[in-house]
Formats: sequence, C-alpha cells, structure tokens
Amino acid sequence: MTDAQKEWIRARDLLVDAVVRLGFPEELGEQVAKMLGSPKAMERMRAYLYNVKPKTAELIVDEALAICSDIERWRDKKAAEEANMRYNEILYYGLGNDDDE
Repeated sequence: MTDAQKEWIRARDLLVDAVVRLGFPEELGEQVAKMLGSPKAMERMRAYLYNVKPKTAELIVDEALAICSDIERWRDKKAAEEANMRYNEILYYGLGNDDDE
C-alpha cells in the first residue's frame, strides 16, 4: 500500500468517525468520502462538521457538493490558465515551424 493510499484511508476513517459522532450512519460518511475523493477535501469537510455540527444529512451532503463544486471550479480555472499561457506562447514565439526559414 502506498503512502497516498494510507493517507486516503486515514482521511476517510476520520471523516466517517466525525459523521458517526454527529449521530449519522457510517454509510453516509463513507459515501461522502467517496464523493469528495481527496484527503484535503475530506479534511475540509471534517472542519465543517466540527464547526457547524449540522443537524441533517441533507446539510452534510449539501456541503460535500459545495466542496466538490469548488474543486471543479479550481480545476477549470487552472486549465484555463494553462491554455491561456500556451496561447500567449504561440502568439509570442509562433507555432515553431522551422520550414519558414
């Protein structure tokens, strides 16, 4: 098992424990962990659970969806920045065709 896998499992276990401590089923915590996908996102969700202490499963799922949306928005932003950087390189340096010389 890799270190990344161990980190994911530990983050999942901590998230599931936080969900169970609030009185919700373990399965809810496991599904939320799968939905979030990364230890960092699970840590963010745990912070929400500890600070807000939501009273319904709907609030937990809603926050998990909001976190997923933020992550997707960040990925889209990074992809757009990368595309813009490459476009600017093409404008500045050209397409790199040596045939024109």
